[in-house]
Amino acid sequence: MGYKFLVQILPANSSPSEQSLVSISQVIPQKVSYNFDVKPILSDKCFACHGPDANTREADLRLDTHDGLFNTLIQSPDKKAVVPSEPDKSEIIQKIFSDDPKIQMPPMDSNLSLTQIEKEIIYQWIEQGAPFSEHWAYISPVKPKIGKPHFPHWEENPIDWYIGRKIHQRRWSPSRLADKETLLRRVYFDLTGLPPTIEAIDAFLADDSDDAYLKVVDNLLESPEYGERMASIWLDISRYADTHGYQDDLERFMWPWRDWVIHAYNENLPYDQFITWQLAGDLLPNPTKEQILATGFNRNHSITQEGGVIPEEYRVEYVADRANTTARSLLGITLECARCHDHKYDAISQEEFYGFFGFFNKVDEKGLIDYGEFPKPRIPINKEIATQDFPFIHFPDSIGEFYLMVMEDSPGIRQTHILDRGQYDAPTKVVAPKTPEAILPFTDEFQNNRLGLANWLFNDENPLTARVTVNRLWQQFFGRGLVATPDDFGNQGANPTHPDLLDYLAYTFQFEDQWDTKNFIKRIVLSATYRQSSSIVQEHKIIDPQNTYLTYFPRYRLSAEMIRDNALATSGLLVSKIGGPSVKPPQPEGLWKEKGGNGLVEYIPDGGQAKYRRSLYTFWKRTVPPPNMLIFDAAYRDFCTVERQKTSTPLQSLVLMNDPQFTQPAEYLVDSYDHVIQNGSLNELLTLLYRSITCRKPDFEELQHLIEFYNSTLKLDSLETEILETKMEINSKLNRSALIEVARLIYNLDITTQKS
Repeated sequence: MGYKFLVQILPANSSPSEQSLVSISQVIPQKVSYNFDVKPILSDKCFACHGPDANTREADLRLDTHDGLFNTLIQSPDKKAVVPSEPDKSEIIQKIFSDDPKIQMPPMDSNLSLTQIEKEIIYQWIEQGAPFSEHWAYISPVKPKIGKPHFPHWEENPIDWYIGRKIHQRRWSPSRLADKETLLRRVYFDLTGLPPTIEAIDAFLADDSDDAYLKVVDNLLESPEYGERMASIWLDISRYADTHGYQDDLERFMWPWRDWVIHAYNENLPYDQFITWQLAGDLLPNPTKEQILATGFNRNHSITQEGGVIPEEYRVEYVADRANTTARSLLGITLECARCHDHKYDAISQEEFYGFFGFFNKVDEKGLIDYGEFPKPRIPINKEIATQDFPFIHFPDSIGEFYLMVMEDSPGIRQTHILDRGQYDAPTKVVAPKTPEAILPFTDEFQNNRLGLANWLFNDENPLTARVTVNRLWQQFFGRGLVATPDDFGNQGANPTHPDLLDYLAYTFQFEDQWDTKNFIKRIVLSATYRQSSSIVQEHKIIDPQNTYLTYFPRYRLSAEMIRDNALATSGLLVSKIGGPSVKPPQPEGLWKEKGGNGLVEYIPDGGQAKYRRSLYTFWKRTVPPPNMLIFDAAYRDFCTVERQKTSTPLQSLVLMNDPQFTQPAEYLVDSYDHVIQNGSLNELLTLLYRSITCRKPDFEELQHLIEFYNSTLKLDSLETEILETKMEINSKLNRSALIEVARLIYNLDITTQKS
């Protein structure tokens, strides 16, 4: 798709009309696409009155369907909204270009209007024959062709070709490659969630071979920390927590399922199996105990033990949660919008919602559990069982037997009804399990259960599963998906910024990689797009403030887990132990008492090494999650979350400067350099502290700032400690105290909390 660029060929004394043409032609493609150019305009400005919602539709006119656009108008049989190739005969053109308030569309009282550019896009689309297509996300991806390189000395793989094409069309250039220290830190965090050690940095800097970076990537993908990094993202999606939720919020034991997720990622279980086991492992032929355990995914939702509730009401909520989680995370559709009525914007009927709901409605479960009960269906787990059947579970000797919730269908237990207005006590028509027809019909080739649903998801003709997955993986590395709404690939969601690249990634992941997640990730991190510097060209930032075209690597803050784990790892406090029960690091006194109730009301921090475990293992109480992690935008885990918020607040700096989980690493790091404190220079020590925390040496200006801060802290402490007994004691104490303040400062810097 080419773009017109007339601005550089117009004379300086060009007329206003010519200048207007320039502004328009800079953004209108030579070949206008219905899906990516026209439909977004109609959706934003026209669908409110002429869209899928029959209750708000005006003049019996729909502009969201083929027939509505091209058939004769009901109220004016001699006219059509769109006449292909004849814009001046198209009623829509007459309306949007009119200055008459009685005719003009959108009407003035709607507070909506079309820009001149938007009007021209619609005009050119009709002039070009008004080619129509179904919603882009429901068309199966095909592998696009790749042409000659746009930047031959920059492009490393096909990803770069697609990114380079968009950049080249705008007559821009991509950024240079990042320096080795920056790139190493970036890929370490992305693949393991942890920073590289000084030894790893030195080894990479010393390796001048052509495959130095490739060797690092391969080693990281094979490291056990890779599984922990990937699992931390999946816990948000699967709404994992260590308690049931609701008022009393009692403890549950689901951490063996978390151990399985880490194990599955490290073993590189193909993504189609990874999902199938979690959705329907119990329904596989002769399922293994591991496959049954994997179905704990579907039981991670909240469960109430609060007296006085209506059990059936809550049981229905559990089923709806499972259906919504599956739809949001795997299909990128807002299925829940069709619970009470047909979806207003997407082709999902209320009947299809309850058909999807029906896949998860065959479990013999209670809506209200007894106090302290292990909900059914469940499987027992103890040390012996774990050793024999689940060697990937890290089961401590201090824990006895408990039960883990899993899925188990009970055929014939109940029928699924459409619920009037979504109310549990208002059943109407009986429906069989089914999926949204617009995505892919659920034919007789699929079993009428969760296993059939899993097979439907990974059918070669399903247009969404691969697209949604690769988009979420892209978001993991670049901070923003090619589709900026990862949980909504529908009509109201964002269009892909690089549709051909999205299709290329989806096709190769599904058909060439055969759902091999590690291979797919390797393709991303080896690309020149990923390896770019984060240096910003000011012109690009003004024109493209969201860095949509990726002319540089995006800068954004590390996740809540990474920020804490970075402090532990760089200070030497981190305990690298994989798996096992959740742990309770230091938290404010009385943390849980404010919530009250009869459940977990006293937070007792763990001692010993447990408090230095990775944040992945931090105990997650639904009603009172770890506050310092929430401040850094961790998900609450009440519902499926496929994208965390990104905020920047003063509270974040307060946490970094004052939370014991950050001040203690600063103290520990300084004490680990005691030999340098006694025998080395100030410059040497400050350089060591800076490099240990940020993974690179400070430049001259940065070092001068550190020296100034150290000296100012030293003077301030001197005034406060003049009454101490001896000068020697003062100097010794002040030296360590000032260095700790420097370390705390470095932990708070952008270079420390940002990924790049």
